[in-house]
Amino acid sequence: MHEFSTPAAAQKLARRIALHAMALGLAALAPLGAAHADAWPAQPLKAIVPFGPGSSPDQVARIVGEKAGAILGQTIVIENKPGASGNIGTYAIANAKPDGYTFGVSITGPLVNNTLLFDKLPYAPATDLSPLTLAVHQPNVLVVPATAGIDNVGQLLGALKKHPDKYNFPSPGAGTVSHLAVELMLQQIGAHATHVPYPSSPAALTSLLSGDTQFAALPPIAVMPMVKDGRLKALAVTSSKRSSLLPDIPTLAEVGVPGIEGSAWIGFVMSSKVPADVQKKLSDALIQAIRDPEVAKRLQAQFMDPVGSTPAEFRGYMDDELKRWEPLIRKLGIKGQ
Repeated sequence: MHEFSTPAAAQKLARRIALHAMALGLAALAPLGAAHADAWPAQPLKAIVPFGPGSSPDQVARIVGEKAGAILGQTIVIENKPGASGNIGTYAIANAKPDGYTFGVSITGPLVNNTLLFDKLPYAPATDLSPLTLAVHQPNVLVVPATAGIDNVGQLLGALKKHPDKYNFPSPGAGTVSHLAVELMLQQIGAHATHVPYPSSPAALTSLLSGDTQFAALPPIAVMPMVKDGRLKALAVTSSKRSSLLPDIPTLAEVGVPGIEGSAWIGFVMSSKVPADVQKKLSDALIQAIRDPEVAKRLQAQFMDPVGSTPAEFRGYMDDELKRWEPLIRKLGIKGQ
């Protein structure tokens, strides 16, 4: 008698055939899924910059993006979306289609401090964005116009105390290190100046050169060319130690204003909804690009210290930044604009 000569035996055989067919189907699908992941990227990528052309984040996106695109075998197209202290562009990164073809750069404000500065954000940095890598550190440089007649930090502090309603200072947005480092300095010396936010460092610099503002702490890429050509005078850096890229400029602590540590860092992020394997592939390419000797040389030429951290290290650093700046923001009641 055949084993399938009874109904029960036939059903048993049918189940065995079905299970075997299912196993074959799953085995066939597995390599297809892997092949799909391996196919990314199959088209050009877009990197969103939440600040204007020529800004520090814009420069990082272009320098690193060129090399990362070569590593991935696809072009990375830069799209500037400035406004609202970087919130507009950073929201666009968080809200992008989660297919892995859109990512971007951002900074302290939109990624950390704006959660304190704004009553409501259209995105939640901690949950809507995944860190890819911390790209660079850069010390802000405290500068004044060469025509101001101020040669050192002591003279600037004296002028701020003597004329508390006369001085304005620009930044690339409320809550950026360019803003907070100056506010902390003013707190330390018991002086006052009016903060004026702009959409980018170049725009802030224009206000300084035109006389609309009188001093600033801006990224070195924005100010050092004009320090070298004599239009601006560099007084100090906002970092806790002298920068190896700016060895002749003292720290604020060295000139009598201790306790100020501010890095105008820039990092790459993307929507947290993007599949983890795609996030890792992009993160790995960006880290490899940042650590490339030629890319590092180009970044250093812009007065930026390359980092190339892991996503977990970048997340930890952002957590530390929140702890660093939250007391000042709450004490001064700073709000985003």
